[in-house]
Amino acid sequence: LLSHPYDNDNTDNSFRVNNTIKYASPDFAGLQFGGTYSFSNDTNFANNRQYSLGGQYTSGGLLVTGAYLQADNPGLTTSGSIATDDANFISERLRIFGGGVNYTFGGATVGFVYTNTNVGEPAATDTSAYVGSITPPNGGTLTALKFQNFEVNGKYQFTPAFFVGVQYVYTAATMDATSGNENPKYHTFGLMADYNLSKRTDFYFQAAYQKVAGDKTDTVLDDAYIPGSAGTSSSSNQFAVRAAIRHKF
Repeated sequence: LLSHPYDNDNTDNSFRVNNTIKYASPDFAGLQFGGTYSFSNDTNFANNRQYSLGGQYTSGGLLVTGAYLQADNPGLTTSGSIATDDANFISERLRIFGGGVNYTFGGATVGFVYTNTNVGEPAATDTSAYVGSITPPNGGTLTALKFQNFEVNGKYQFTPAFFVGVQYVYTAATMDATSGNENPKYHTFGLMADYNLSKRTDFYFQAAYQKVAGDKTDTVLDDAYIPGSAGTSSSSNQFAVRAAIRHKF
């Protein structure tokens, strides 16, 4: 429930990458970096391949990180880097860049995250794994979806077994279409509490609220949708709650 709209930047791991080789560097005085390459399993190497680069630096309570991912024709095939039934968006090209900073002092952690997602030439049908086809009005053709996510968050570890976290995300989106460009905005608030009952089992509670503002697109993008909820709202507002016990095998 606490991911960004449509998990457009995959920070909630909507998709995984297959056929992947990975390099992770040693720790160089707090600096680490790495990358991945995911093969297409196709004679056309660029048909559903993925590659990414990332790094982080830690010093005391400070953590700074950044990453870039590009996927060519993600979701186009079932056996490529991002399978058809696993992609957050099916398109000709998906580019995601993100960076963030956290600072921990005592039991408290505060952070800021920025991500930028560009979905180039989205598929006309089943554009999004979450809301299906996104069809512009007046016979227009969707040419791109763009998202900028600005997140502030905080967490407090009351005991080794119990923490509470909050977040606010402002998302500036752009729907580029042959019939015109529109810019919806999303405001998302989240709350989470987690208590470890044992090393393998925890109980958690989540609540999220989303409000859609900005331009009207006359598409499903005007309806609030919190990933993990049963479906899109019938309006520009949505509130979702989840309480669960999780056991790790």
